[in-house]
Amino acid sequence: MFRIALKCVTALTILLLPSVVLAQQGQAPQAPAADRPLAQPMLPALATPPAVQAPLAAPVSPAVPSAAAVDADNSAKALKQAVPGLHELSPWSMFLSADILVKGVMMGLAFASLVTWTIFIAKTIELSSVQRKLRSALARVGDARSLAEAQFALGTRDGVLSLLLGAAMREARLSAGISSDSGIKERAASNFAEISRAEARRIRLGMGLLATIGSTSPFVGLFGTVWGIMNSFIGISKAQTTNLAVVAPGIAEALLATAIGLAAAIPAVIIYNHFARVTKTYLELVARASGAAARLLSRDLERSHGGMLARAAE
Repeated sequence: MFRIALKCVTALTILLLPSVVLAQQGQAPQAPAADRPLAQPMLPALATPPAVQAPLAAPVSPAVPSAAAVDADNSAKALKQAVPGLHELSPWSMFLSADILVKGVMMGLAFASLVTWTIFIAKTIELSSVQRKLRSALARVGDARSLAEAQFALGTRDGVLSLLLGAAMREARLSAGISSDSGIKERAASNFAEISRAEARRIRLGMGLLATIGSTSPFVGLFGTVWGIMNSFIGISKAQTTNLAVVAPGIAEALLATAIGLAAAIPAVIIYNHFARVTKTYLELVARASGAAARLLSRDLERSHGGMLARAAE
């Protein structure tokens, strides 16, 4: 019985073993199913970044300009074509873009300013030199007793005092034998006046040009300004706009002519007034030199007459 029961169990085991194996194989794929909830949240996390990055990548595409922006760009280009050098308002650029007549006015005023400063430098050197020489000559002849002694003290120095002494000695020589001292002195004084006038004309050379520049430069600059403003209004009518960017360059170019005119006139007037004072001081020194020569001539005449009377008394 035992053997029969053992055989039955063995047969039953053999019959049931394939079904158990198949059952275990059917449940094996379901074991990772418990991990599915872990894998499913990972899939949306991987898919989410492209959705977030989509707005960042959108601006990369070129934007289509609006109609207002296109109109503004075209207006700016037309404005630059109508007004060259619109954003360059330096003095040099304004000079280059000015009308040919305004350029001529500016160049003339610049040349006048150059002449003014050239005269200033030259006259300053000349006046300081002649004043120093004349003061030195007056100091040398201050103790002279006669024309000959004064001429010897000066030596070969050139100057207005040498001319005055030479004129006095020449008149005394030409009037030898004439007993009228008043006539000799009168003729000598006439020669002294001519020499003084000639020296005044020489020392004032160039001052008339300074006066002309100082008085006419503002009006010349104003003429350039009026002409430039006329051209500015013509440009406004051609551009058919009253934008300040169109009006400003033309007016600035026009006002530049007036500025240059004032820059040439103001120094000319100041320098002229300065030289008028300095020239007056120098002419006073010339008058002193003329008086010194007249006194020496008077001494020589009295001395000569005294010698003649002494010889006549003998």
